[in-house]
Amino acid sequence: MADPKYNRVLLKISGEALAGEMGFGIDLQTLNKIAEEVVETAALGVQMGIVIGGGNIFRGVAASTKGMDRASSDYMGMLATCINCLAMQDAIEKLGGETRVQTAIEMAEIAEPYIRRKAVRHLEKNRIVIFGAGTGNPYFTTDTAASLRAMEIDAEIIMKATKVDGVYDKDPMQYEDAVKYDQLSFIEVLNKQLKVMDSTAISLCMENDLPILTFNLNKEGNIKKAILGEKVGTIIKGEDS
Repeated sequence: MADPKYNRVLLKISGEALAGEMGFGIDLQTLNKIAEEVVETAALGVQMGIVIGGGNIFRGVAASTKGMDRASSDYMGMLATCINCLAMQDAIEKLGGETRVQTAIEMAEIAEPYIRRKAVRHLEKNRIVIFGAGTGNPYFTTDTAASLRAMEIDAEIIMKATKVDGVYDKDPMQYEDAVKYDQLSFIEVLNKQLKVMDSTAISLCMENDLPILTFNLNKEGNIKKAILGEKVGTIIKGEDS
């Protein structure tokens, strides 16, 4: 078995990924499949943080476009991410993995409050740390939360697991002639307005030279392949990196 390319990573999983074929809620078969890959990858000695979205339960931005107060709807979305975090914790621990859930909104009965030094200590003890409630602030996405947490824990890369096998010039689900990029710079992503992560998250990564790898979560073994440095998905990094 090859050695991992990265020692500490931040895995970003969309809430929609947990819904599987159902399209909403949590599909337990899909959840368990992801958890198996996470545990298998962590067993390689990789320190792993995870940020999960909440779009399978509630999307704050969508609700705000229909008249709901944006701040209130965003807080509801943050709570949705916590439901996903607890589900992922349960699935991972049933497979023998050791986890901690930390939330940006304090809810002491179910999770630890987010404390950077404590999160790093958990990682050093090879615990999988699952970060919930985004940044704890409305108007920021879980993509931005992933970028922020990755930098705070000194992750070497953000691995964004999606439904497609990389970044395309247009939606490959709608256009058969969509072209996949193997590598992009942060500036190219911003200038071409490619839908990888929101612009705040991309800018944050660009300023701190933190690479992003986006790949297909539905292909079995892709998380491990990405950790081992095999060619999967699209890598986004600085022009000089």
